[in-house]
Amino acid sequence: MPKVAQARPALRRNQACRTCRRRKLKCDAARPHCGTCLKQWQTTISVPAPVGYAHPTEPQCSYDPVEGLTLAPDTDPLDKIRQLEDQIALLKHRLYDKQGGNRSASPGASDSGGITLPRASLAMSLISPGSPGDSSGSPDLGGGKKAGDSDPFMDLLFSGWNPDLPDPARLNTYIDVFFKNDPCGSRVLHKPSFLAAMKLSPKDPGFPHSSILHAICASASRWYPQDVITLPDSTRRDQFAEFHASKTRQYIDKTMASGEDIFSVMQACILLSWYFYQEGRWVEVWIFAGFQTRVAVPLRLNYPGTFSTHGNNSPGAYLAPPKDLRDLESRRRTWWMTILFDRIASVGGWIHAVDERDLGTELPLRTEDFESEAHVPSNPQDMSTPDVFTTHPPRYTDSFLLLIKAVMLFGRVTDFNVRGNLRAPTAPRADQNPYELAGFKELDKLVCDDFLANLPPIFRNNPGITETPEGATLDTDLYMVHIIPHAATITLHNPYINFADTNNVSMARCVNAAKEILKAFYRLGQDSLDVTKLHPFVTICWYLAAVVLVQLCKHYIETGDSERESRIWGEINVLRFAMLEYGSRSPIGTRQERLLQGLMREIVRMTAQKHPLEVNVPLYPFAHRSPFQKDQHGNPVTMDTSAPFPTGQQMYDQQGSGHSMADRTLSPPNTMGGPGLTPPQMNGHLNGHSSGMTNGHAGHAGHSGGMSNGHTNGLPNGGWTMRDLSDSPHNHNMDILSNSSGYGMGNPM
Repeated sequence: MPKVAQARPALRRNQACRTCRRRKLKCDAARPHCGTCLKQWQTTISVPAPVGYAHPTEPQCSYDPVEGLTLAPDTDPLDKIRQLEDQIALLKHRLYDKQGGNRSASPGASDSGGITLPRASLAMSLISPGSPGDSSGSPDLGGGKKAGDSDPFMDLLFSGWNPDLPDPARLNTYIDVFFKNDPCGSRVLHKPSFLAAMKLSPKDPGFPHSSILHAICASASRWYPQDVITLPDSTRRDQFAEFHASKTRQYIDKTMASGEDIFSVMQACILLSWYFYQEGRWVEVWIFAGFQTRVAVPLRLNYPGTFSTHGNNSPGAYLAPPKDLRDLESRRRTWWMTILFDRIASVGGWIHAVDERDLGTELPLRTEDFESEAHVPSNPQDMSTPDVFTTHPPRYTDSFLLLIKAVMLFGRVTDFNVRGNLRAPTAPRADQNPYELAGFKELDKLVCDDFLANLPPIFRNNPGITETPEGATLDTDLYMVHIIPHAATITLHNPYINFADTNNVSMARCVNAAKEILKAFYRLGQDSLDVTKLHPFVTICWYLAAVVLVQLCKHYIETGDSERESRIWGEINVLRFAMLEYGSRSPIGTRQERLLQGLMREIVRMTAQKHPLEVNVPLYPFAHRSPFQKDQHGNPVTMDTSAPFPTGQQMYDQQGSGHSMADRTLSPPNTMGGPGLTPPQMNGHLNGHSSGMTNGHAGHAGHSGGMSNGHTNGLPNGGWTMRDLSDSPHNHNMDILSNSSGYGMGNPM
């Protein structure tokens, strides 16, 4: 009688599980638990366990590790890469020691922690492009050099230079780019002394901390890109910047555990936080905002003079008194930049990490006094000064100090909204009179009128753009001072907008604020200034203005006012392209524009406009650098896009007058141009970003987005069109900076 064929093939050697091999039982090699072990486990647990004994929660079945298998899902590939890099670095270090046995004793190791030579810029930059080398880009470790030749890589490494950093020449280039272009983190560093310290030996205690240098490399890469890749969501990602950002985080983690170099690492954390903010990585932004404030408080930076001995039961936990005026001012600026970041990260309606009443540190000195180390007495103002937002001593006022005050003013609006909604039984209503709320009238007057009206004339009459013989210059801090109060106005009044009520003050406030933000944007076009060098918070201000315009556009659609609706569409499109232009260098712009797309879906479906996303943005011949119409002399044509709402001084009590707002004199600003104002030029490509909107009402199919800079890209006149919104990618990632009012800042990838 023939034998029955086996149900399954025989197992290979050591393919069975360890338990079955040890007990010499048959095994089917099933994963994760074989059938034999599973049956034995089921038999065991079928009987109650004795007192004091617990059955195993799963079968005791394990297999030998198999080489070549992919990483488990719970294994971080980056951690595996770091482990391999450390092993390579160790082997290379041993090889260097073996080959350099005839040299003098090697100096102490760098404080970089882990050496990752295969990815370090230093090893790559010291190999000439024409020299032979292996495919990995590592230095030639063979014996091809003559005995008398010196190895520049080894010479620099033995000098104490951190091999994770670029070579000194390239690093100095990044530092120059950083101080020239960065509008955020550069404010905390004393530039003259920092540049002087870079000339010291890397072993000198005065040499800048490696964490700060890594953070500078990450930040400067925005204006000096290296290995840039485009992600599926059309955002850019710089691998060089990511490498140095990860190195900065390693120093932060090390300091959290040991407390070493805590102040320098905190400054590096500030620089890295702004890098994440410009990237639009909101979860990391929020985490680092909290980390900074939690570190700064035990350091007593929130005390006058950034030092205090009151109640100091553990002296070792706090910083020593400032060594000199430069050290004192560096601490002040580090503290205030921490608070600045906390306020900006919280504008979506989050509670601040440090209450304004706990800010005892005096405001910083002017930047010119800080850099020149002038012997100037401490600033007499702090946040407890009653008139801090309306009084600005000339000796203690510059654009950076005004920026601090403007952001702190926005912080008061955030506090008012958060505390008002915290215990309110219902959300704010459009038919509610906000002036009946305690403190609203005073805050409204300060935000909407008093702050800007009381700026010193030299700052009030300068929107941040200064004409010089060499061309126009942009003061990013002062530019933000002029638009942040308008963004704060929108945040304060947006919950109470009621377009159906012509007497609604909040409606007029928000529309006027949106127009002012738009007008400030057009001023940039007068001298073709680069919008990508603005402070990244400007994208949030543009977004808030666009939110108001979207609501206004919906009102015009519902009332059938197609003419005014068309004008508002033009304004919305201008702000959208401003975000996209900013996003060509900083992904926060692209992310905010995509967040705006979600708000526009409803009005795109409702509108009767045939091509709403092309309204007031027509195509014209040879308009490669600007999508706006020009007259026969080449000057941009101004368009009246004013809305029929009052601007200027508004009444605070909408019930105190028998006349409606429609009966009062209207003087809306000319937001699409005007004397001396031209639409800004959209320089460069938009990274192929598609706007992604659809006209569901008209059935418009749309086109691909983007803008050409001197190239036609197959489109007539080198222009651009739009594509359908339904084709745009939509990410369901959480909106880390949204609020209950229907607008926010998030990561809508």
